[in-house]
Amino acid sequence: MKIAIICENGKAGKLITQETVERGAGVTAVVRGENRSAATDVIKKDLFDLTAADLEGFDVVIDAFGAWTPETLPQHSASLQHLYDLVSGRDTRLLVVGGAGSLYVDAEHTIQVMDGADFPEMFRPLASNMGKALDGLRARTDVKWTYISPAGDFQADGPKTGRYILGGEELTLTSKGESVISYADYAVAMVDETLNGDHIQQRISVVGDSFVRSGR
Repeated sequence: MKIAIICENGKAGKLITQETVERGAGVTAVVRGENRSAATDVIKKDLFDLTAADLEGFDVVIDAFGAWTPETLPQHSASLQHLYDLVSGRDTRLLVVGGAGSLYVDAEHTIQVMDGADFPEMFRPLASNMGKALDGLRARTDVKWTYISPAGDFQADGPKTGRYILGGEELTLTSKGESVISYADYAVAMVDETLNGDHIQQRISVVGDSFVRSGR
């Protein structure tokens, strides 16, 4: 299996690469600068400069792009559109490191996490822009995409347990009533989906739970 990870030098990208390599699969890092991970091959290019030829032959492309400043937040939609245009009509699967703010909190799927009065105002623009990117992805029936939302509390330095709960469109809580997952356990879930391909054209979500069996 040939796997490419976009923006692989980021925290999530590096952990996904590490998890993939530990499972015996090779990874091509797509980075703007020097590769700083365990990737076996490198494409040194800006995401927006990638061409269809660059991604030719990959079974899976993982999008770990992130933008955080007000002026770059719209790039969540622009970058994702660029990527799904490149793999349109191909067998290449596109997996996206998503956000939690667009998860629903009601069975009717009318209220999202970011709509809540207790949702931090400073994160609302980020959640909104990531939600718009997901909306654009949902409209593409010509792309084999999977969008993976983490828990609400996405812990960069949290421990790896290898265990997680697999959810869907709605916010899922742990056995302790929490919505939390480490980047390391999110990487486990991402690689599981990469290798298995069980959720084509679906948004799924993952939350850590030390009381459940591993998702592998």
